Amino acid sequence: MNTSPLSGGLSRRRFLAATGFALVAPTIIPASAFGQNGRTAPSNRIIMGVVGWGMQGPGNTGNFMNEADCQVVAACDLNKHNLQSAVNSVNGHYKNKDCKAYHDFREMMARTDIDAVMLAVPDHWHALVAVEAANNKKDIYGEKPLARTIAEQQAMVKAVQRNKRMWQTGSWQRSERNFHYGAEIVRNGLIGKVKRVEVGLPDGHNDFAGTAGPLQEKLAKIPGAPNDLAKVVPGTAAWDAAVSAPPEDLDYEFWLGPSRKEPYIHARVFMNWRWNYNTGGGQLLDWIGHHCDIAHWGLGNDDKIGPSEVEGQGEFPPKDAIWNTCTKYRVTCKYPNDIEFIIAGGHGDIRGGTKWIGTDGRWVWVDRGNAFESSNATWGDTRNLPEDQRKVKLIKTKNHYRDFLDAVKSRQPTVSPVEVAHHSAIPGHLGLISMLVGRKINWDAAKEVILDDAEASKLLTRPYRTPWKLA
Repeated sequence: MNTSPLSGGLSRRRFLAATGFALVAPTIIPASAFGQNGRTAPSNRIIMGVVGWGMQGPGNTGNFMNEADCQVVAACDLNKHNLQSAVNSVNGHYKNKDCKAYHDFREMMARTDIDAVMLAVPDHWHALVAVEAANNKKDIYGEKPLARTIAEQQAMVKAVQRNKRMWQTGSWQRSERNFHYGAEIVRNGLIGKVKRVEVGLPDGHNDFAGTAGPLQEKLAKIPGAPNDLAKVVPGTAAWDAAVSAPPEDLDYEFWLGPSRKEPYIHARVFMNWRWNYNTGGGQLLDWIGHHCDIAHWGLGNDDKIGPSEVEGQGEFPPKDAIWNTCTKYRVTCKYPNDIEFIIAGGHGDIRGGTKWIGTDGRWVWVDRGNAFESSNATWGDTRNLPEDQRKVKLIKTKNHYRDFLDAVKSRQPTVSPVEVAHHSAIPGHLGLISMLVGRKINWDAAKEVILDDAEASKLLTRPYRTPWKLA
């Protein structure tokens, strides 16, 4: 459909004259503004703002800008360097200077011309930014895990539902063929009754930002100082060497936001915030929204079906170490129908990825890199179930970003809506809580409460630093 102002016999010259730009408009208004040169007309475009330009932000934004009916017009980041990089990237793509920079996400959310937002911020910011976006009637593409705590996730679900917003989680594995295929095999009963599920996640810590190396070189010059950042604690020369003033281009006070006030240590901020429980959740929560999400998809557990019992064991650094998140862990959950559900990192008997094990020795395993194995050699041939076996047909999409944009237009759910992301992360949260209190957790999946354990229940949420509050 042509919605250009030039349709209906109105010439370009007459249109420019009517708007008062007859002499200069040919150099000011690009053809793309009218839906020409392959660009979608403005009336059909989804106008987007992006928040966060660290690990996921640039890639997510690039994928959205590659869709002709999406236009990014605003970027927000608390680091001046990252923010400028975001603006330059967006303007470079569109070959203009229209992208507006924001330091405070609330100012960007208040814009009424923005339809949707992409959020790629540290875990401790997920809830505040997402609720603000939903309350400002923005559709949301957000990262996993859904939030830092279960209570924050519950608030996000309510805000999205209350404001009737579309949500897509960055659990992009649901848009990959092998994961979809494996889940459909299980959902259609081809491995029989599921008896056991194995979810293998990474262990240890990764220096995503490349900031640990320089600090370790510095520590090597201090006699007796540990080289492992998971062993560096306050009150030591190594800790004193690690603490510094925040860089001038980062608003560190704002960056900490609702989390506990802590001294600035470069090696646990950019991308490596995930190895500090004040801001992230370690490997367990960093990955639970991927492989556990797929496991739930195959089980049909996207609603309020969840574990009734969760028991975890883990190996932790000192609580006050620079990197203090669990390095090796094993979580055993009891699911309905007597399904044993294992989540593990650093245990050789649990293979990375997702494996469903059914009756009579039948099983399916999937992982990244298009990996697929099963007890039935013929299943791997086509990666498509015959139609007569697809009694249960899962949502199928080849492009996670396109799926979100289509949902914004159709107002139909995405492949990974907010409720799904919430339930996918719950076993990880409960596993961590169980490890922290040192005992089994009994969980009411329908009411979403921990039963008969006041200490564990307190860990469903976390205190917020003044003046931040979760609406």
